[in-house]
Amino acid sequence: MTITNFERFKNRKILAIDYGTKAAGLALFSPDRGTAPLPYDTLPYHGEDRLIKDILDVVKEASIDIAVLGVPRLLDGQKTTMSRRISAFGEKLAEKLGGVPLYYQDESLSTFEAEERMKASPRYNFRVDKKQIDALAASIILEDFLAYKD
Repeated sequence: MTITNFERFKNRKILAIDYGTKAAGLALFSPDRGTAPLPYDTLPYHGEDRLIKDILDVVKEASIDIAVLGVPRLLDGQKTTMSRRISAFGEKLAEKLGGVPLYYQDESLSTFEAEERMKASPRYNFRVDKKQIDALAASIILEDFLAYKD
C-alpha cells in the first residue's frame, strides 16, 4: 500500500520555498486552512545569508513543522547549475532549521505552470503577475510534494 505525503503530513504546517536569485516564493500548507497549499509571500533576494534569516523568521512566526525546497532538474532527471546551487543553499538552510526537517522536491516547470494558471484565473485578471508568480510556483511545488507517493 502506498500513501501520499498529504496523508503522512496532513496535520503538520509545511512551508515550500521556490528559490530564485531575484526573489524566493513561499507557500504554506496549514491543516487549519483546508487541504490546498496557498501562496504565502515573496522574499526579495539580498544574498543567501539574508534569505536564510528571512525564511527562519517565517518558520518561527508561522510555527512551521516541515520545509520543502524546490530543486529544478532537466526533463531527463539530470542536475543543472541552478539545481546544484539550490542544493548547496539547502544544506546551509537545513543546518539552521534546527528540528524542522527539510525535504527536496522537483520543481521542474513550476514557473511555467504558475504562468498558465495566472493566465486562466480571474484572481490574477487573466495575466501573469510577476510580483506573485514565485509564491504561486512555491504552492505548485508544495502541491507536488503533498501528492508524492511512497
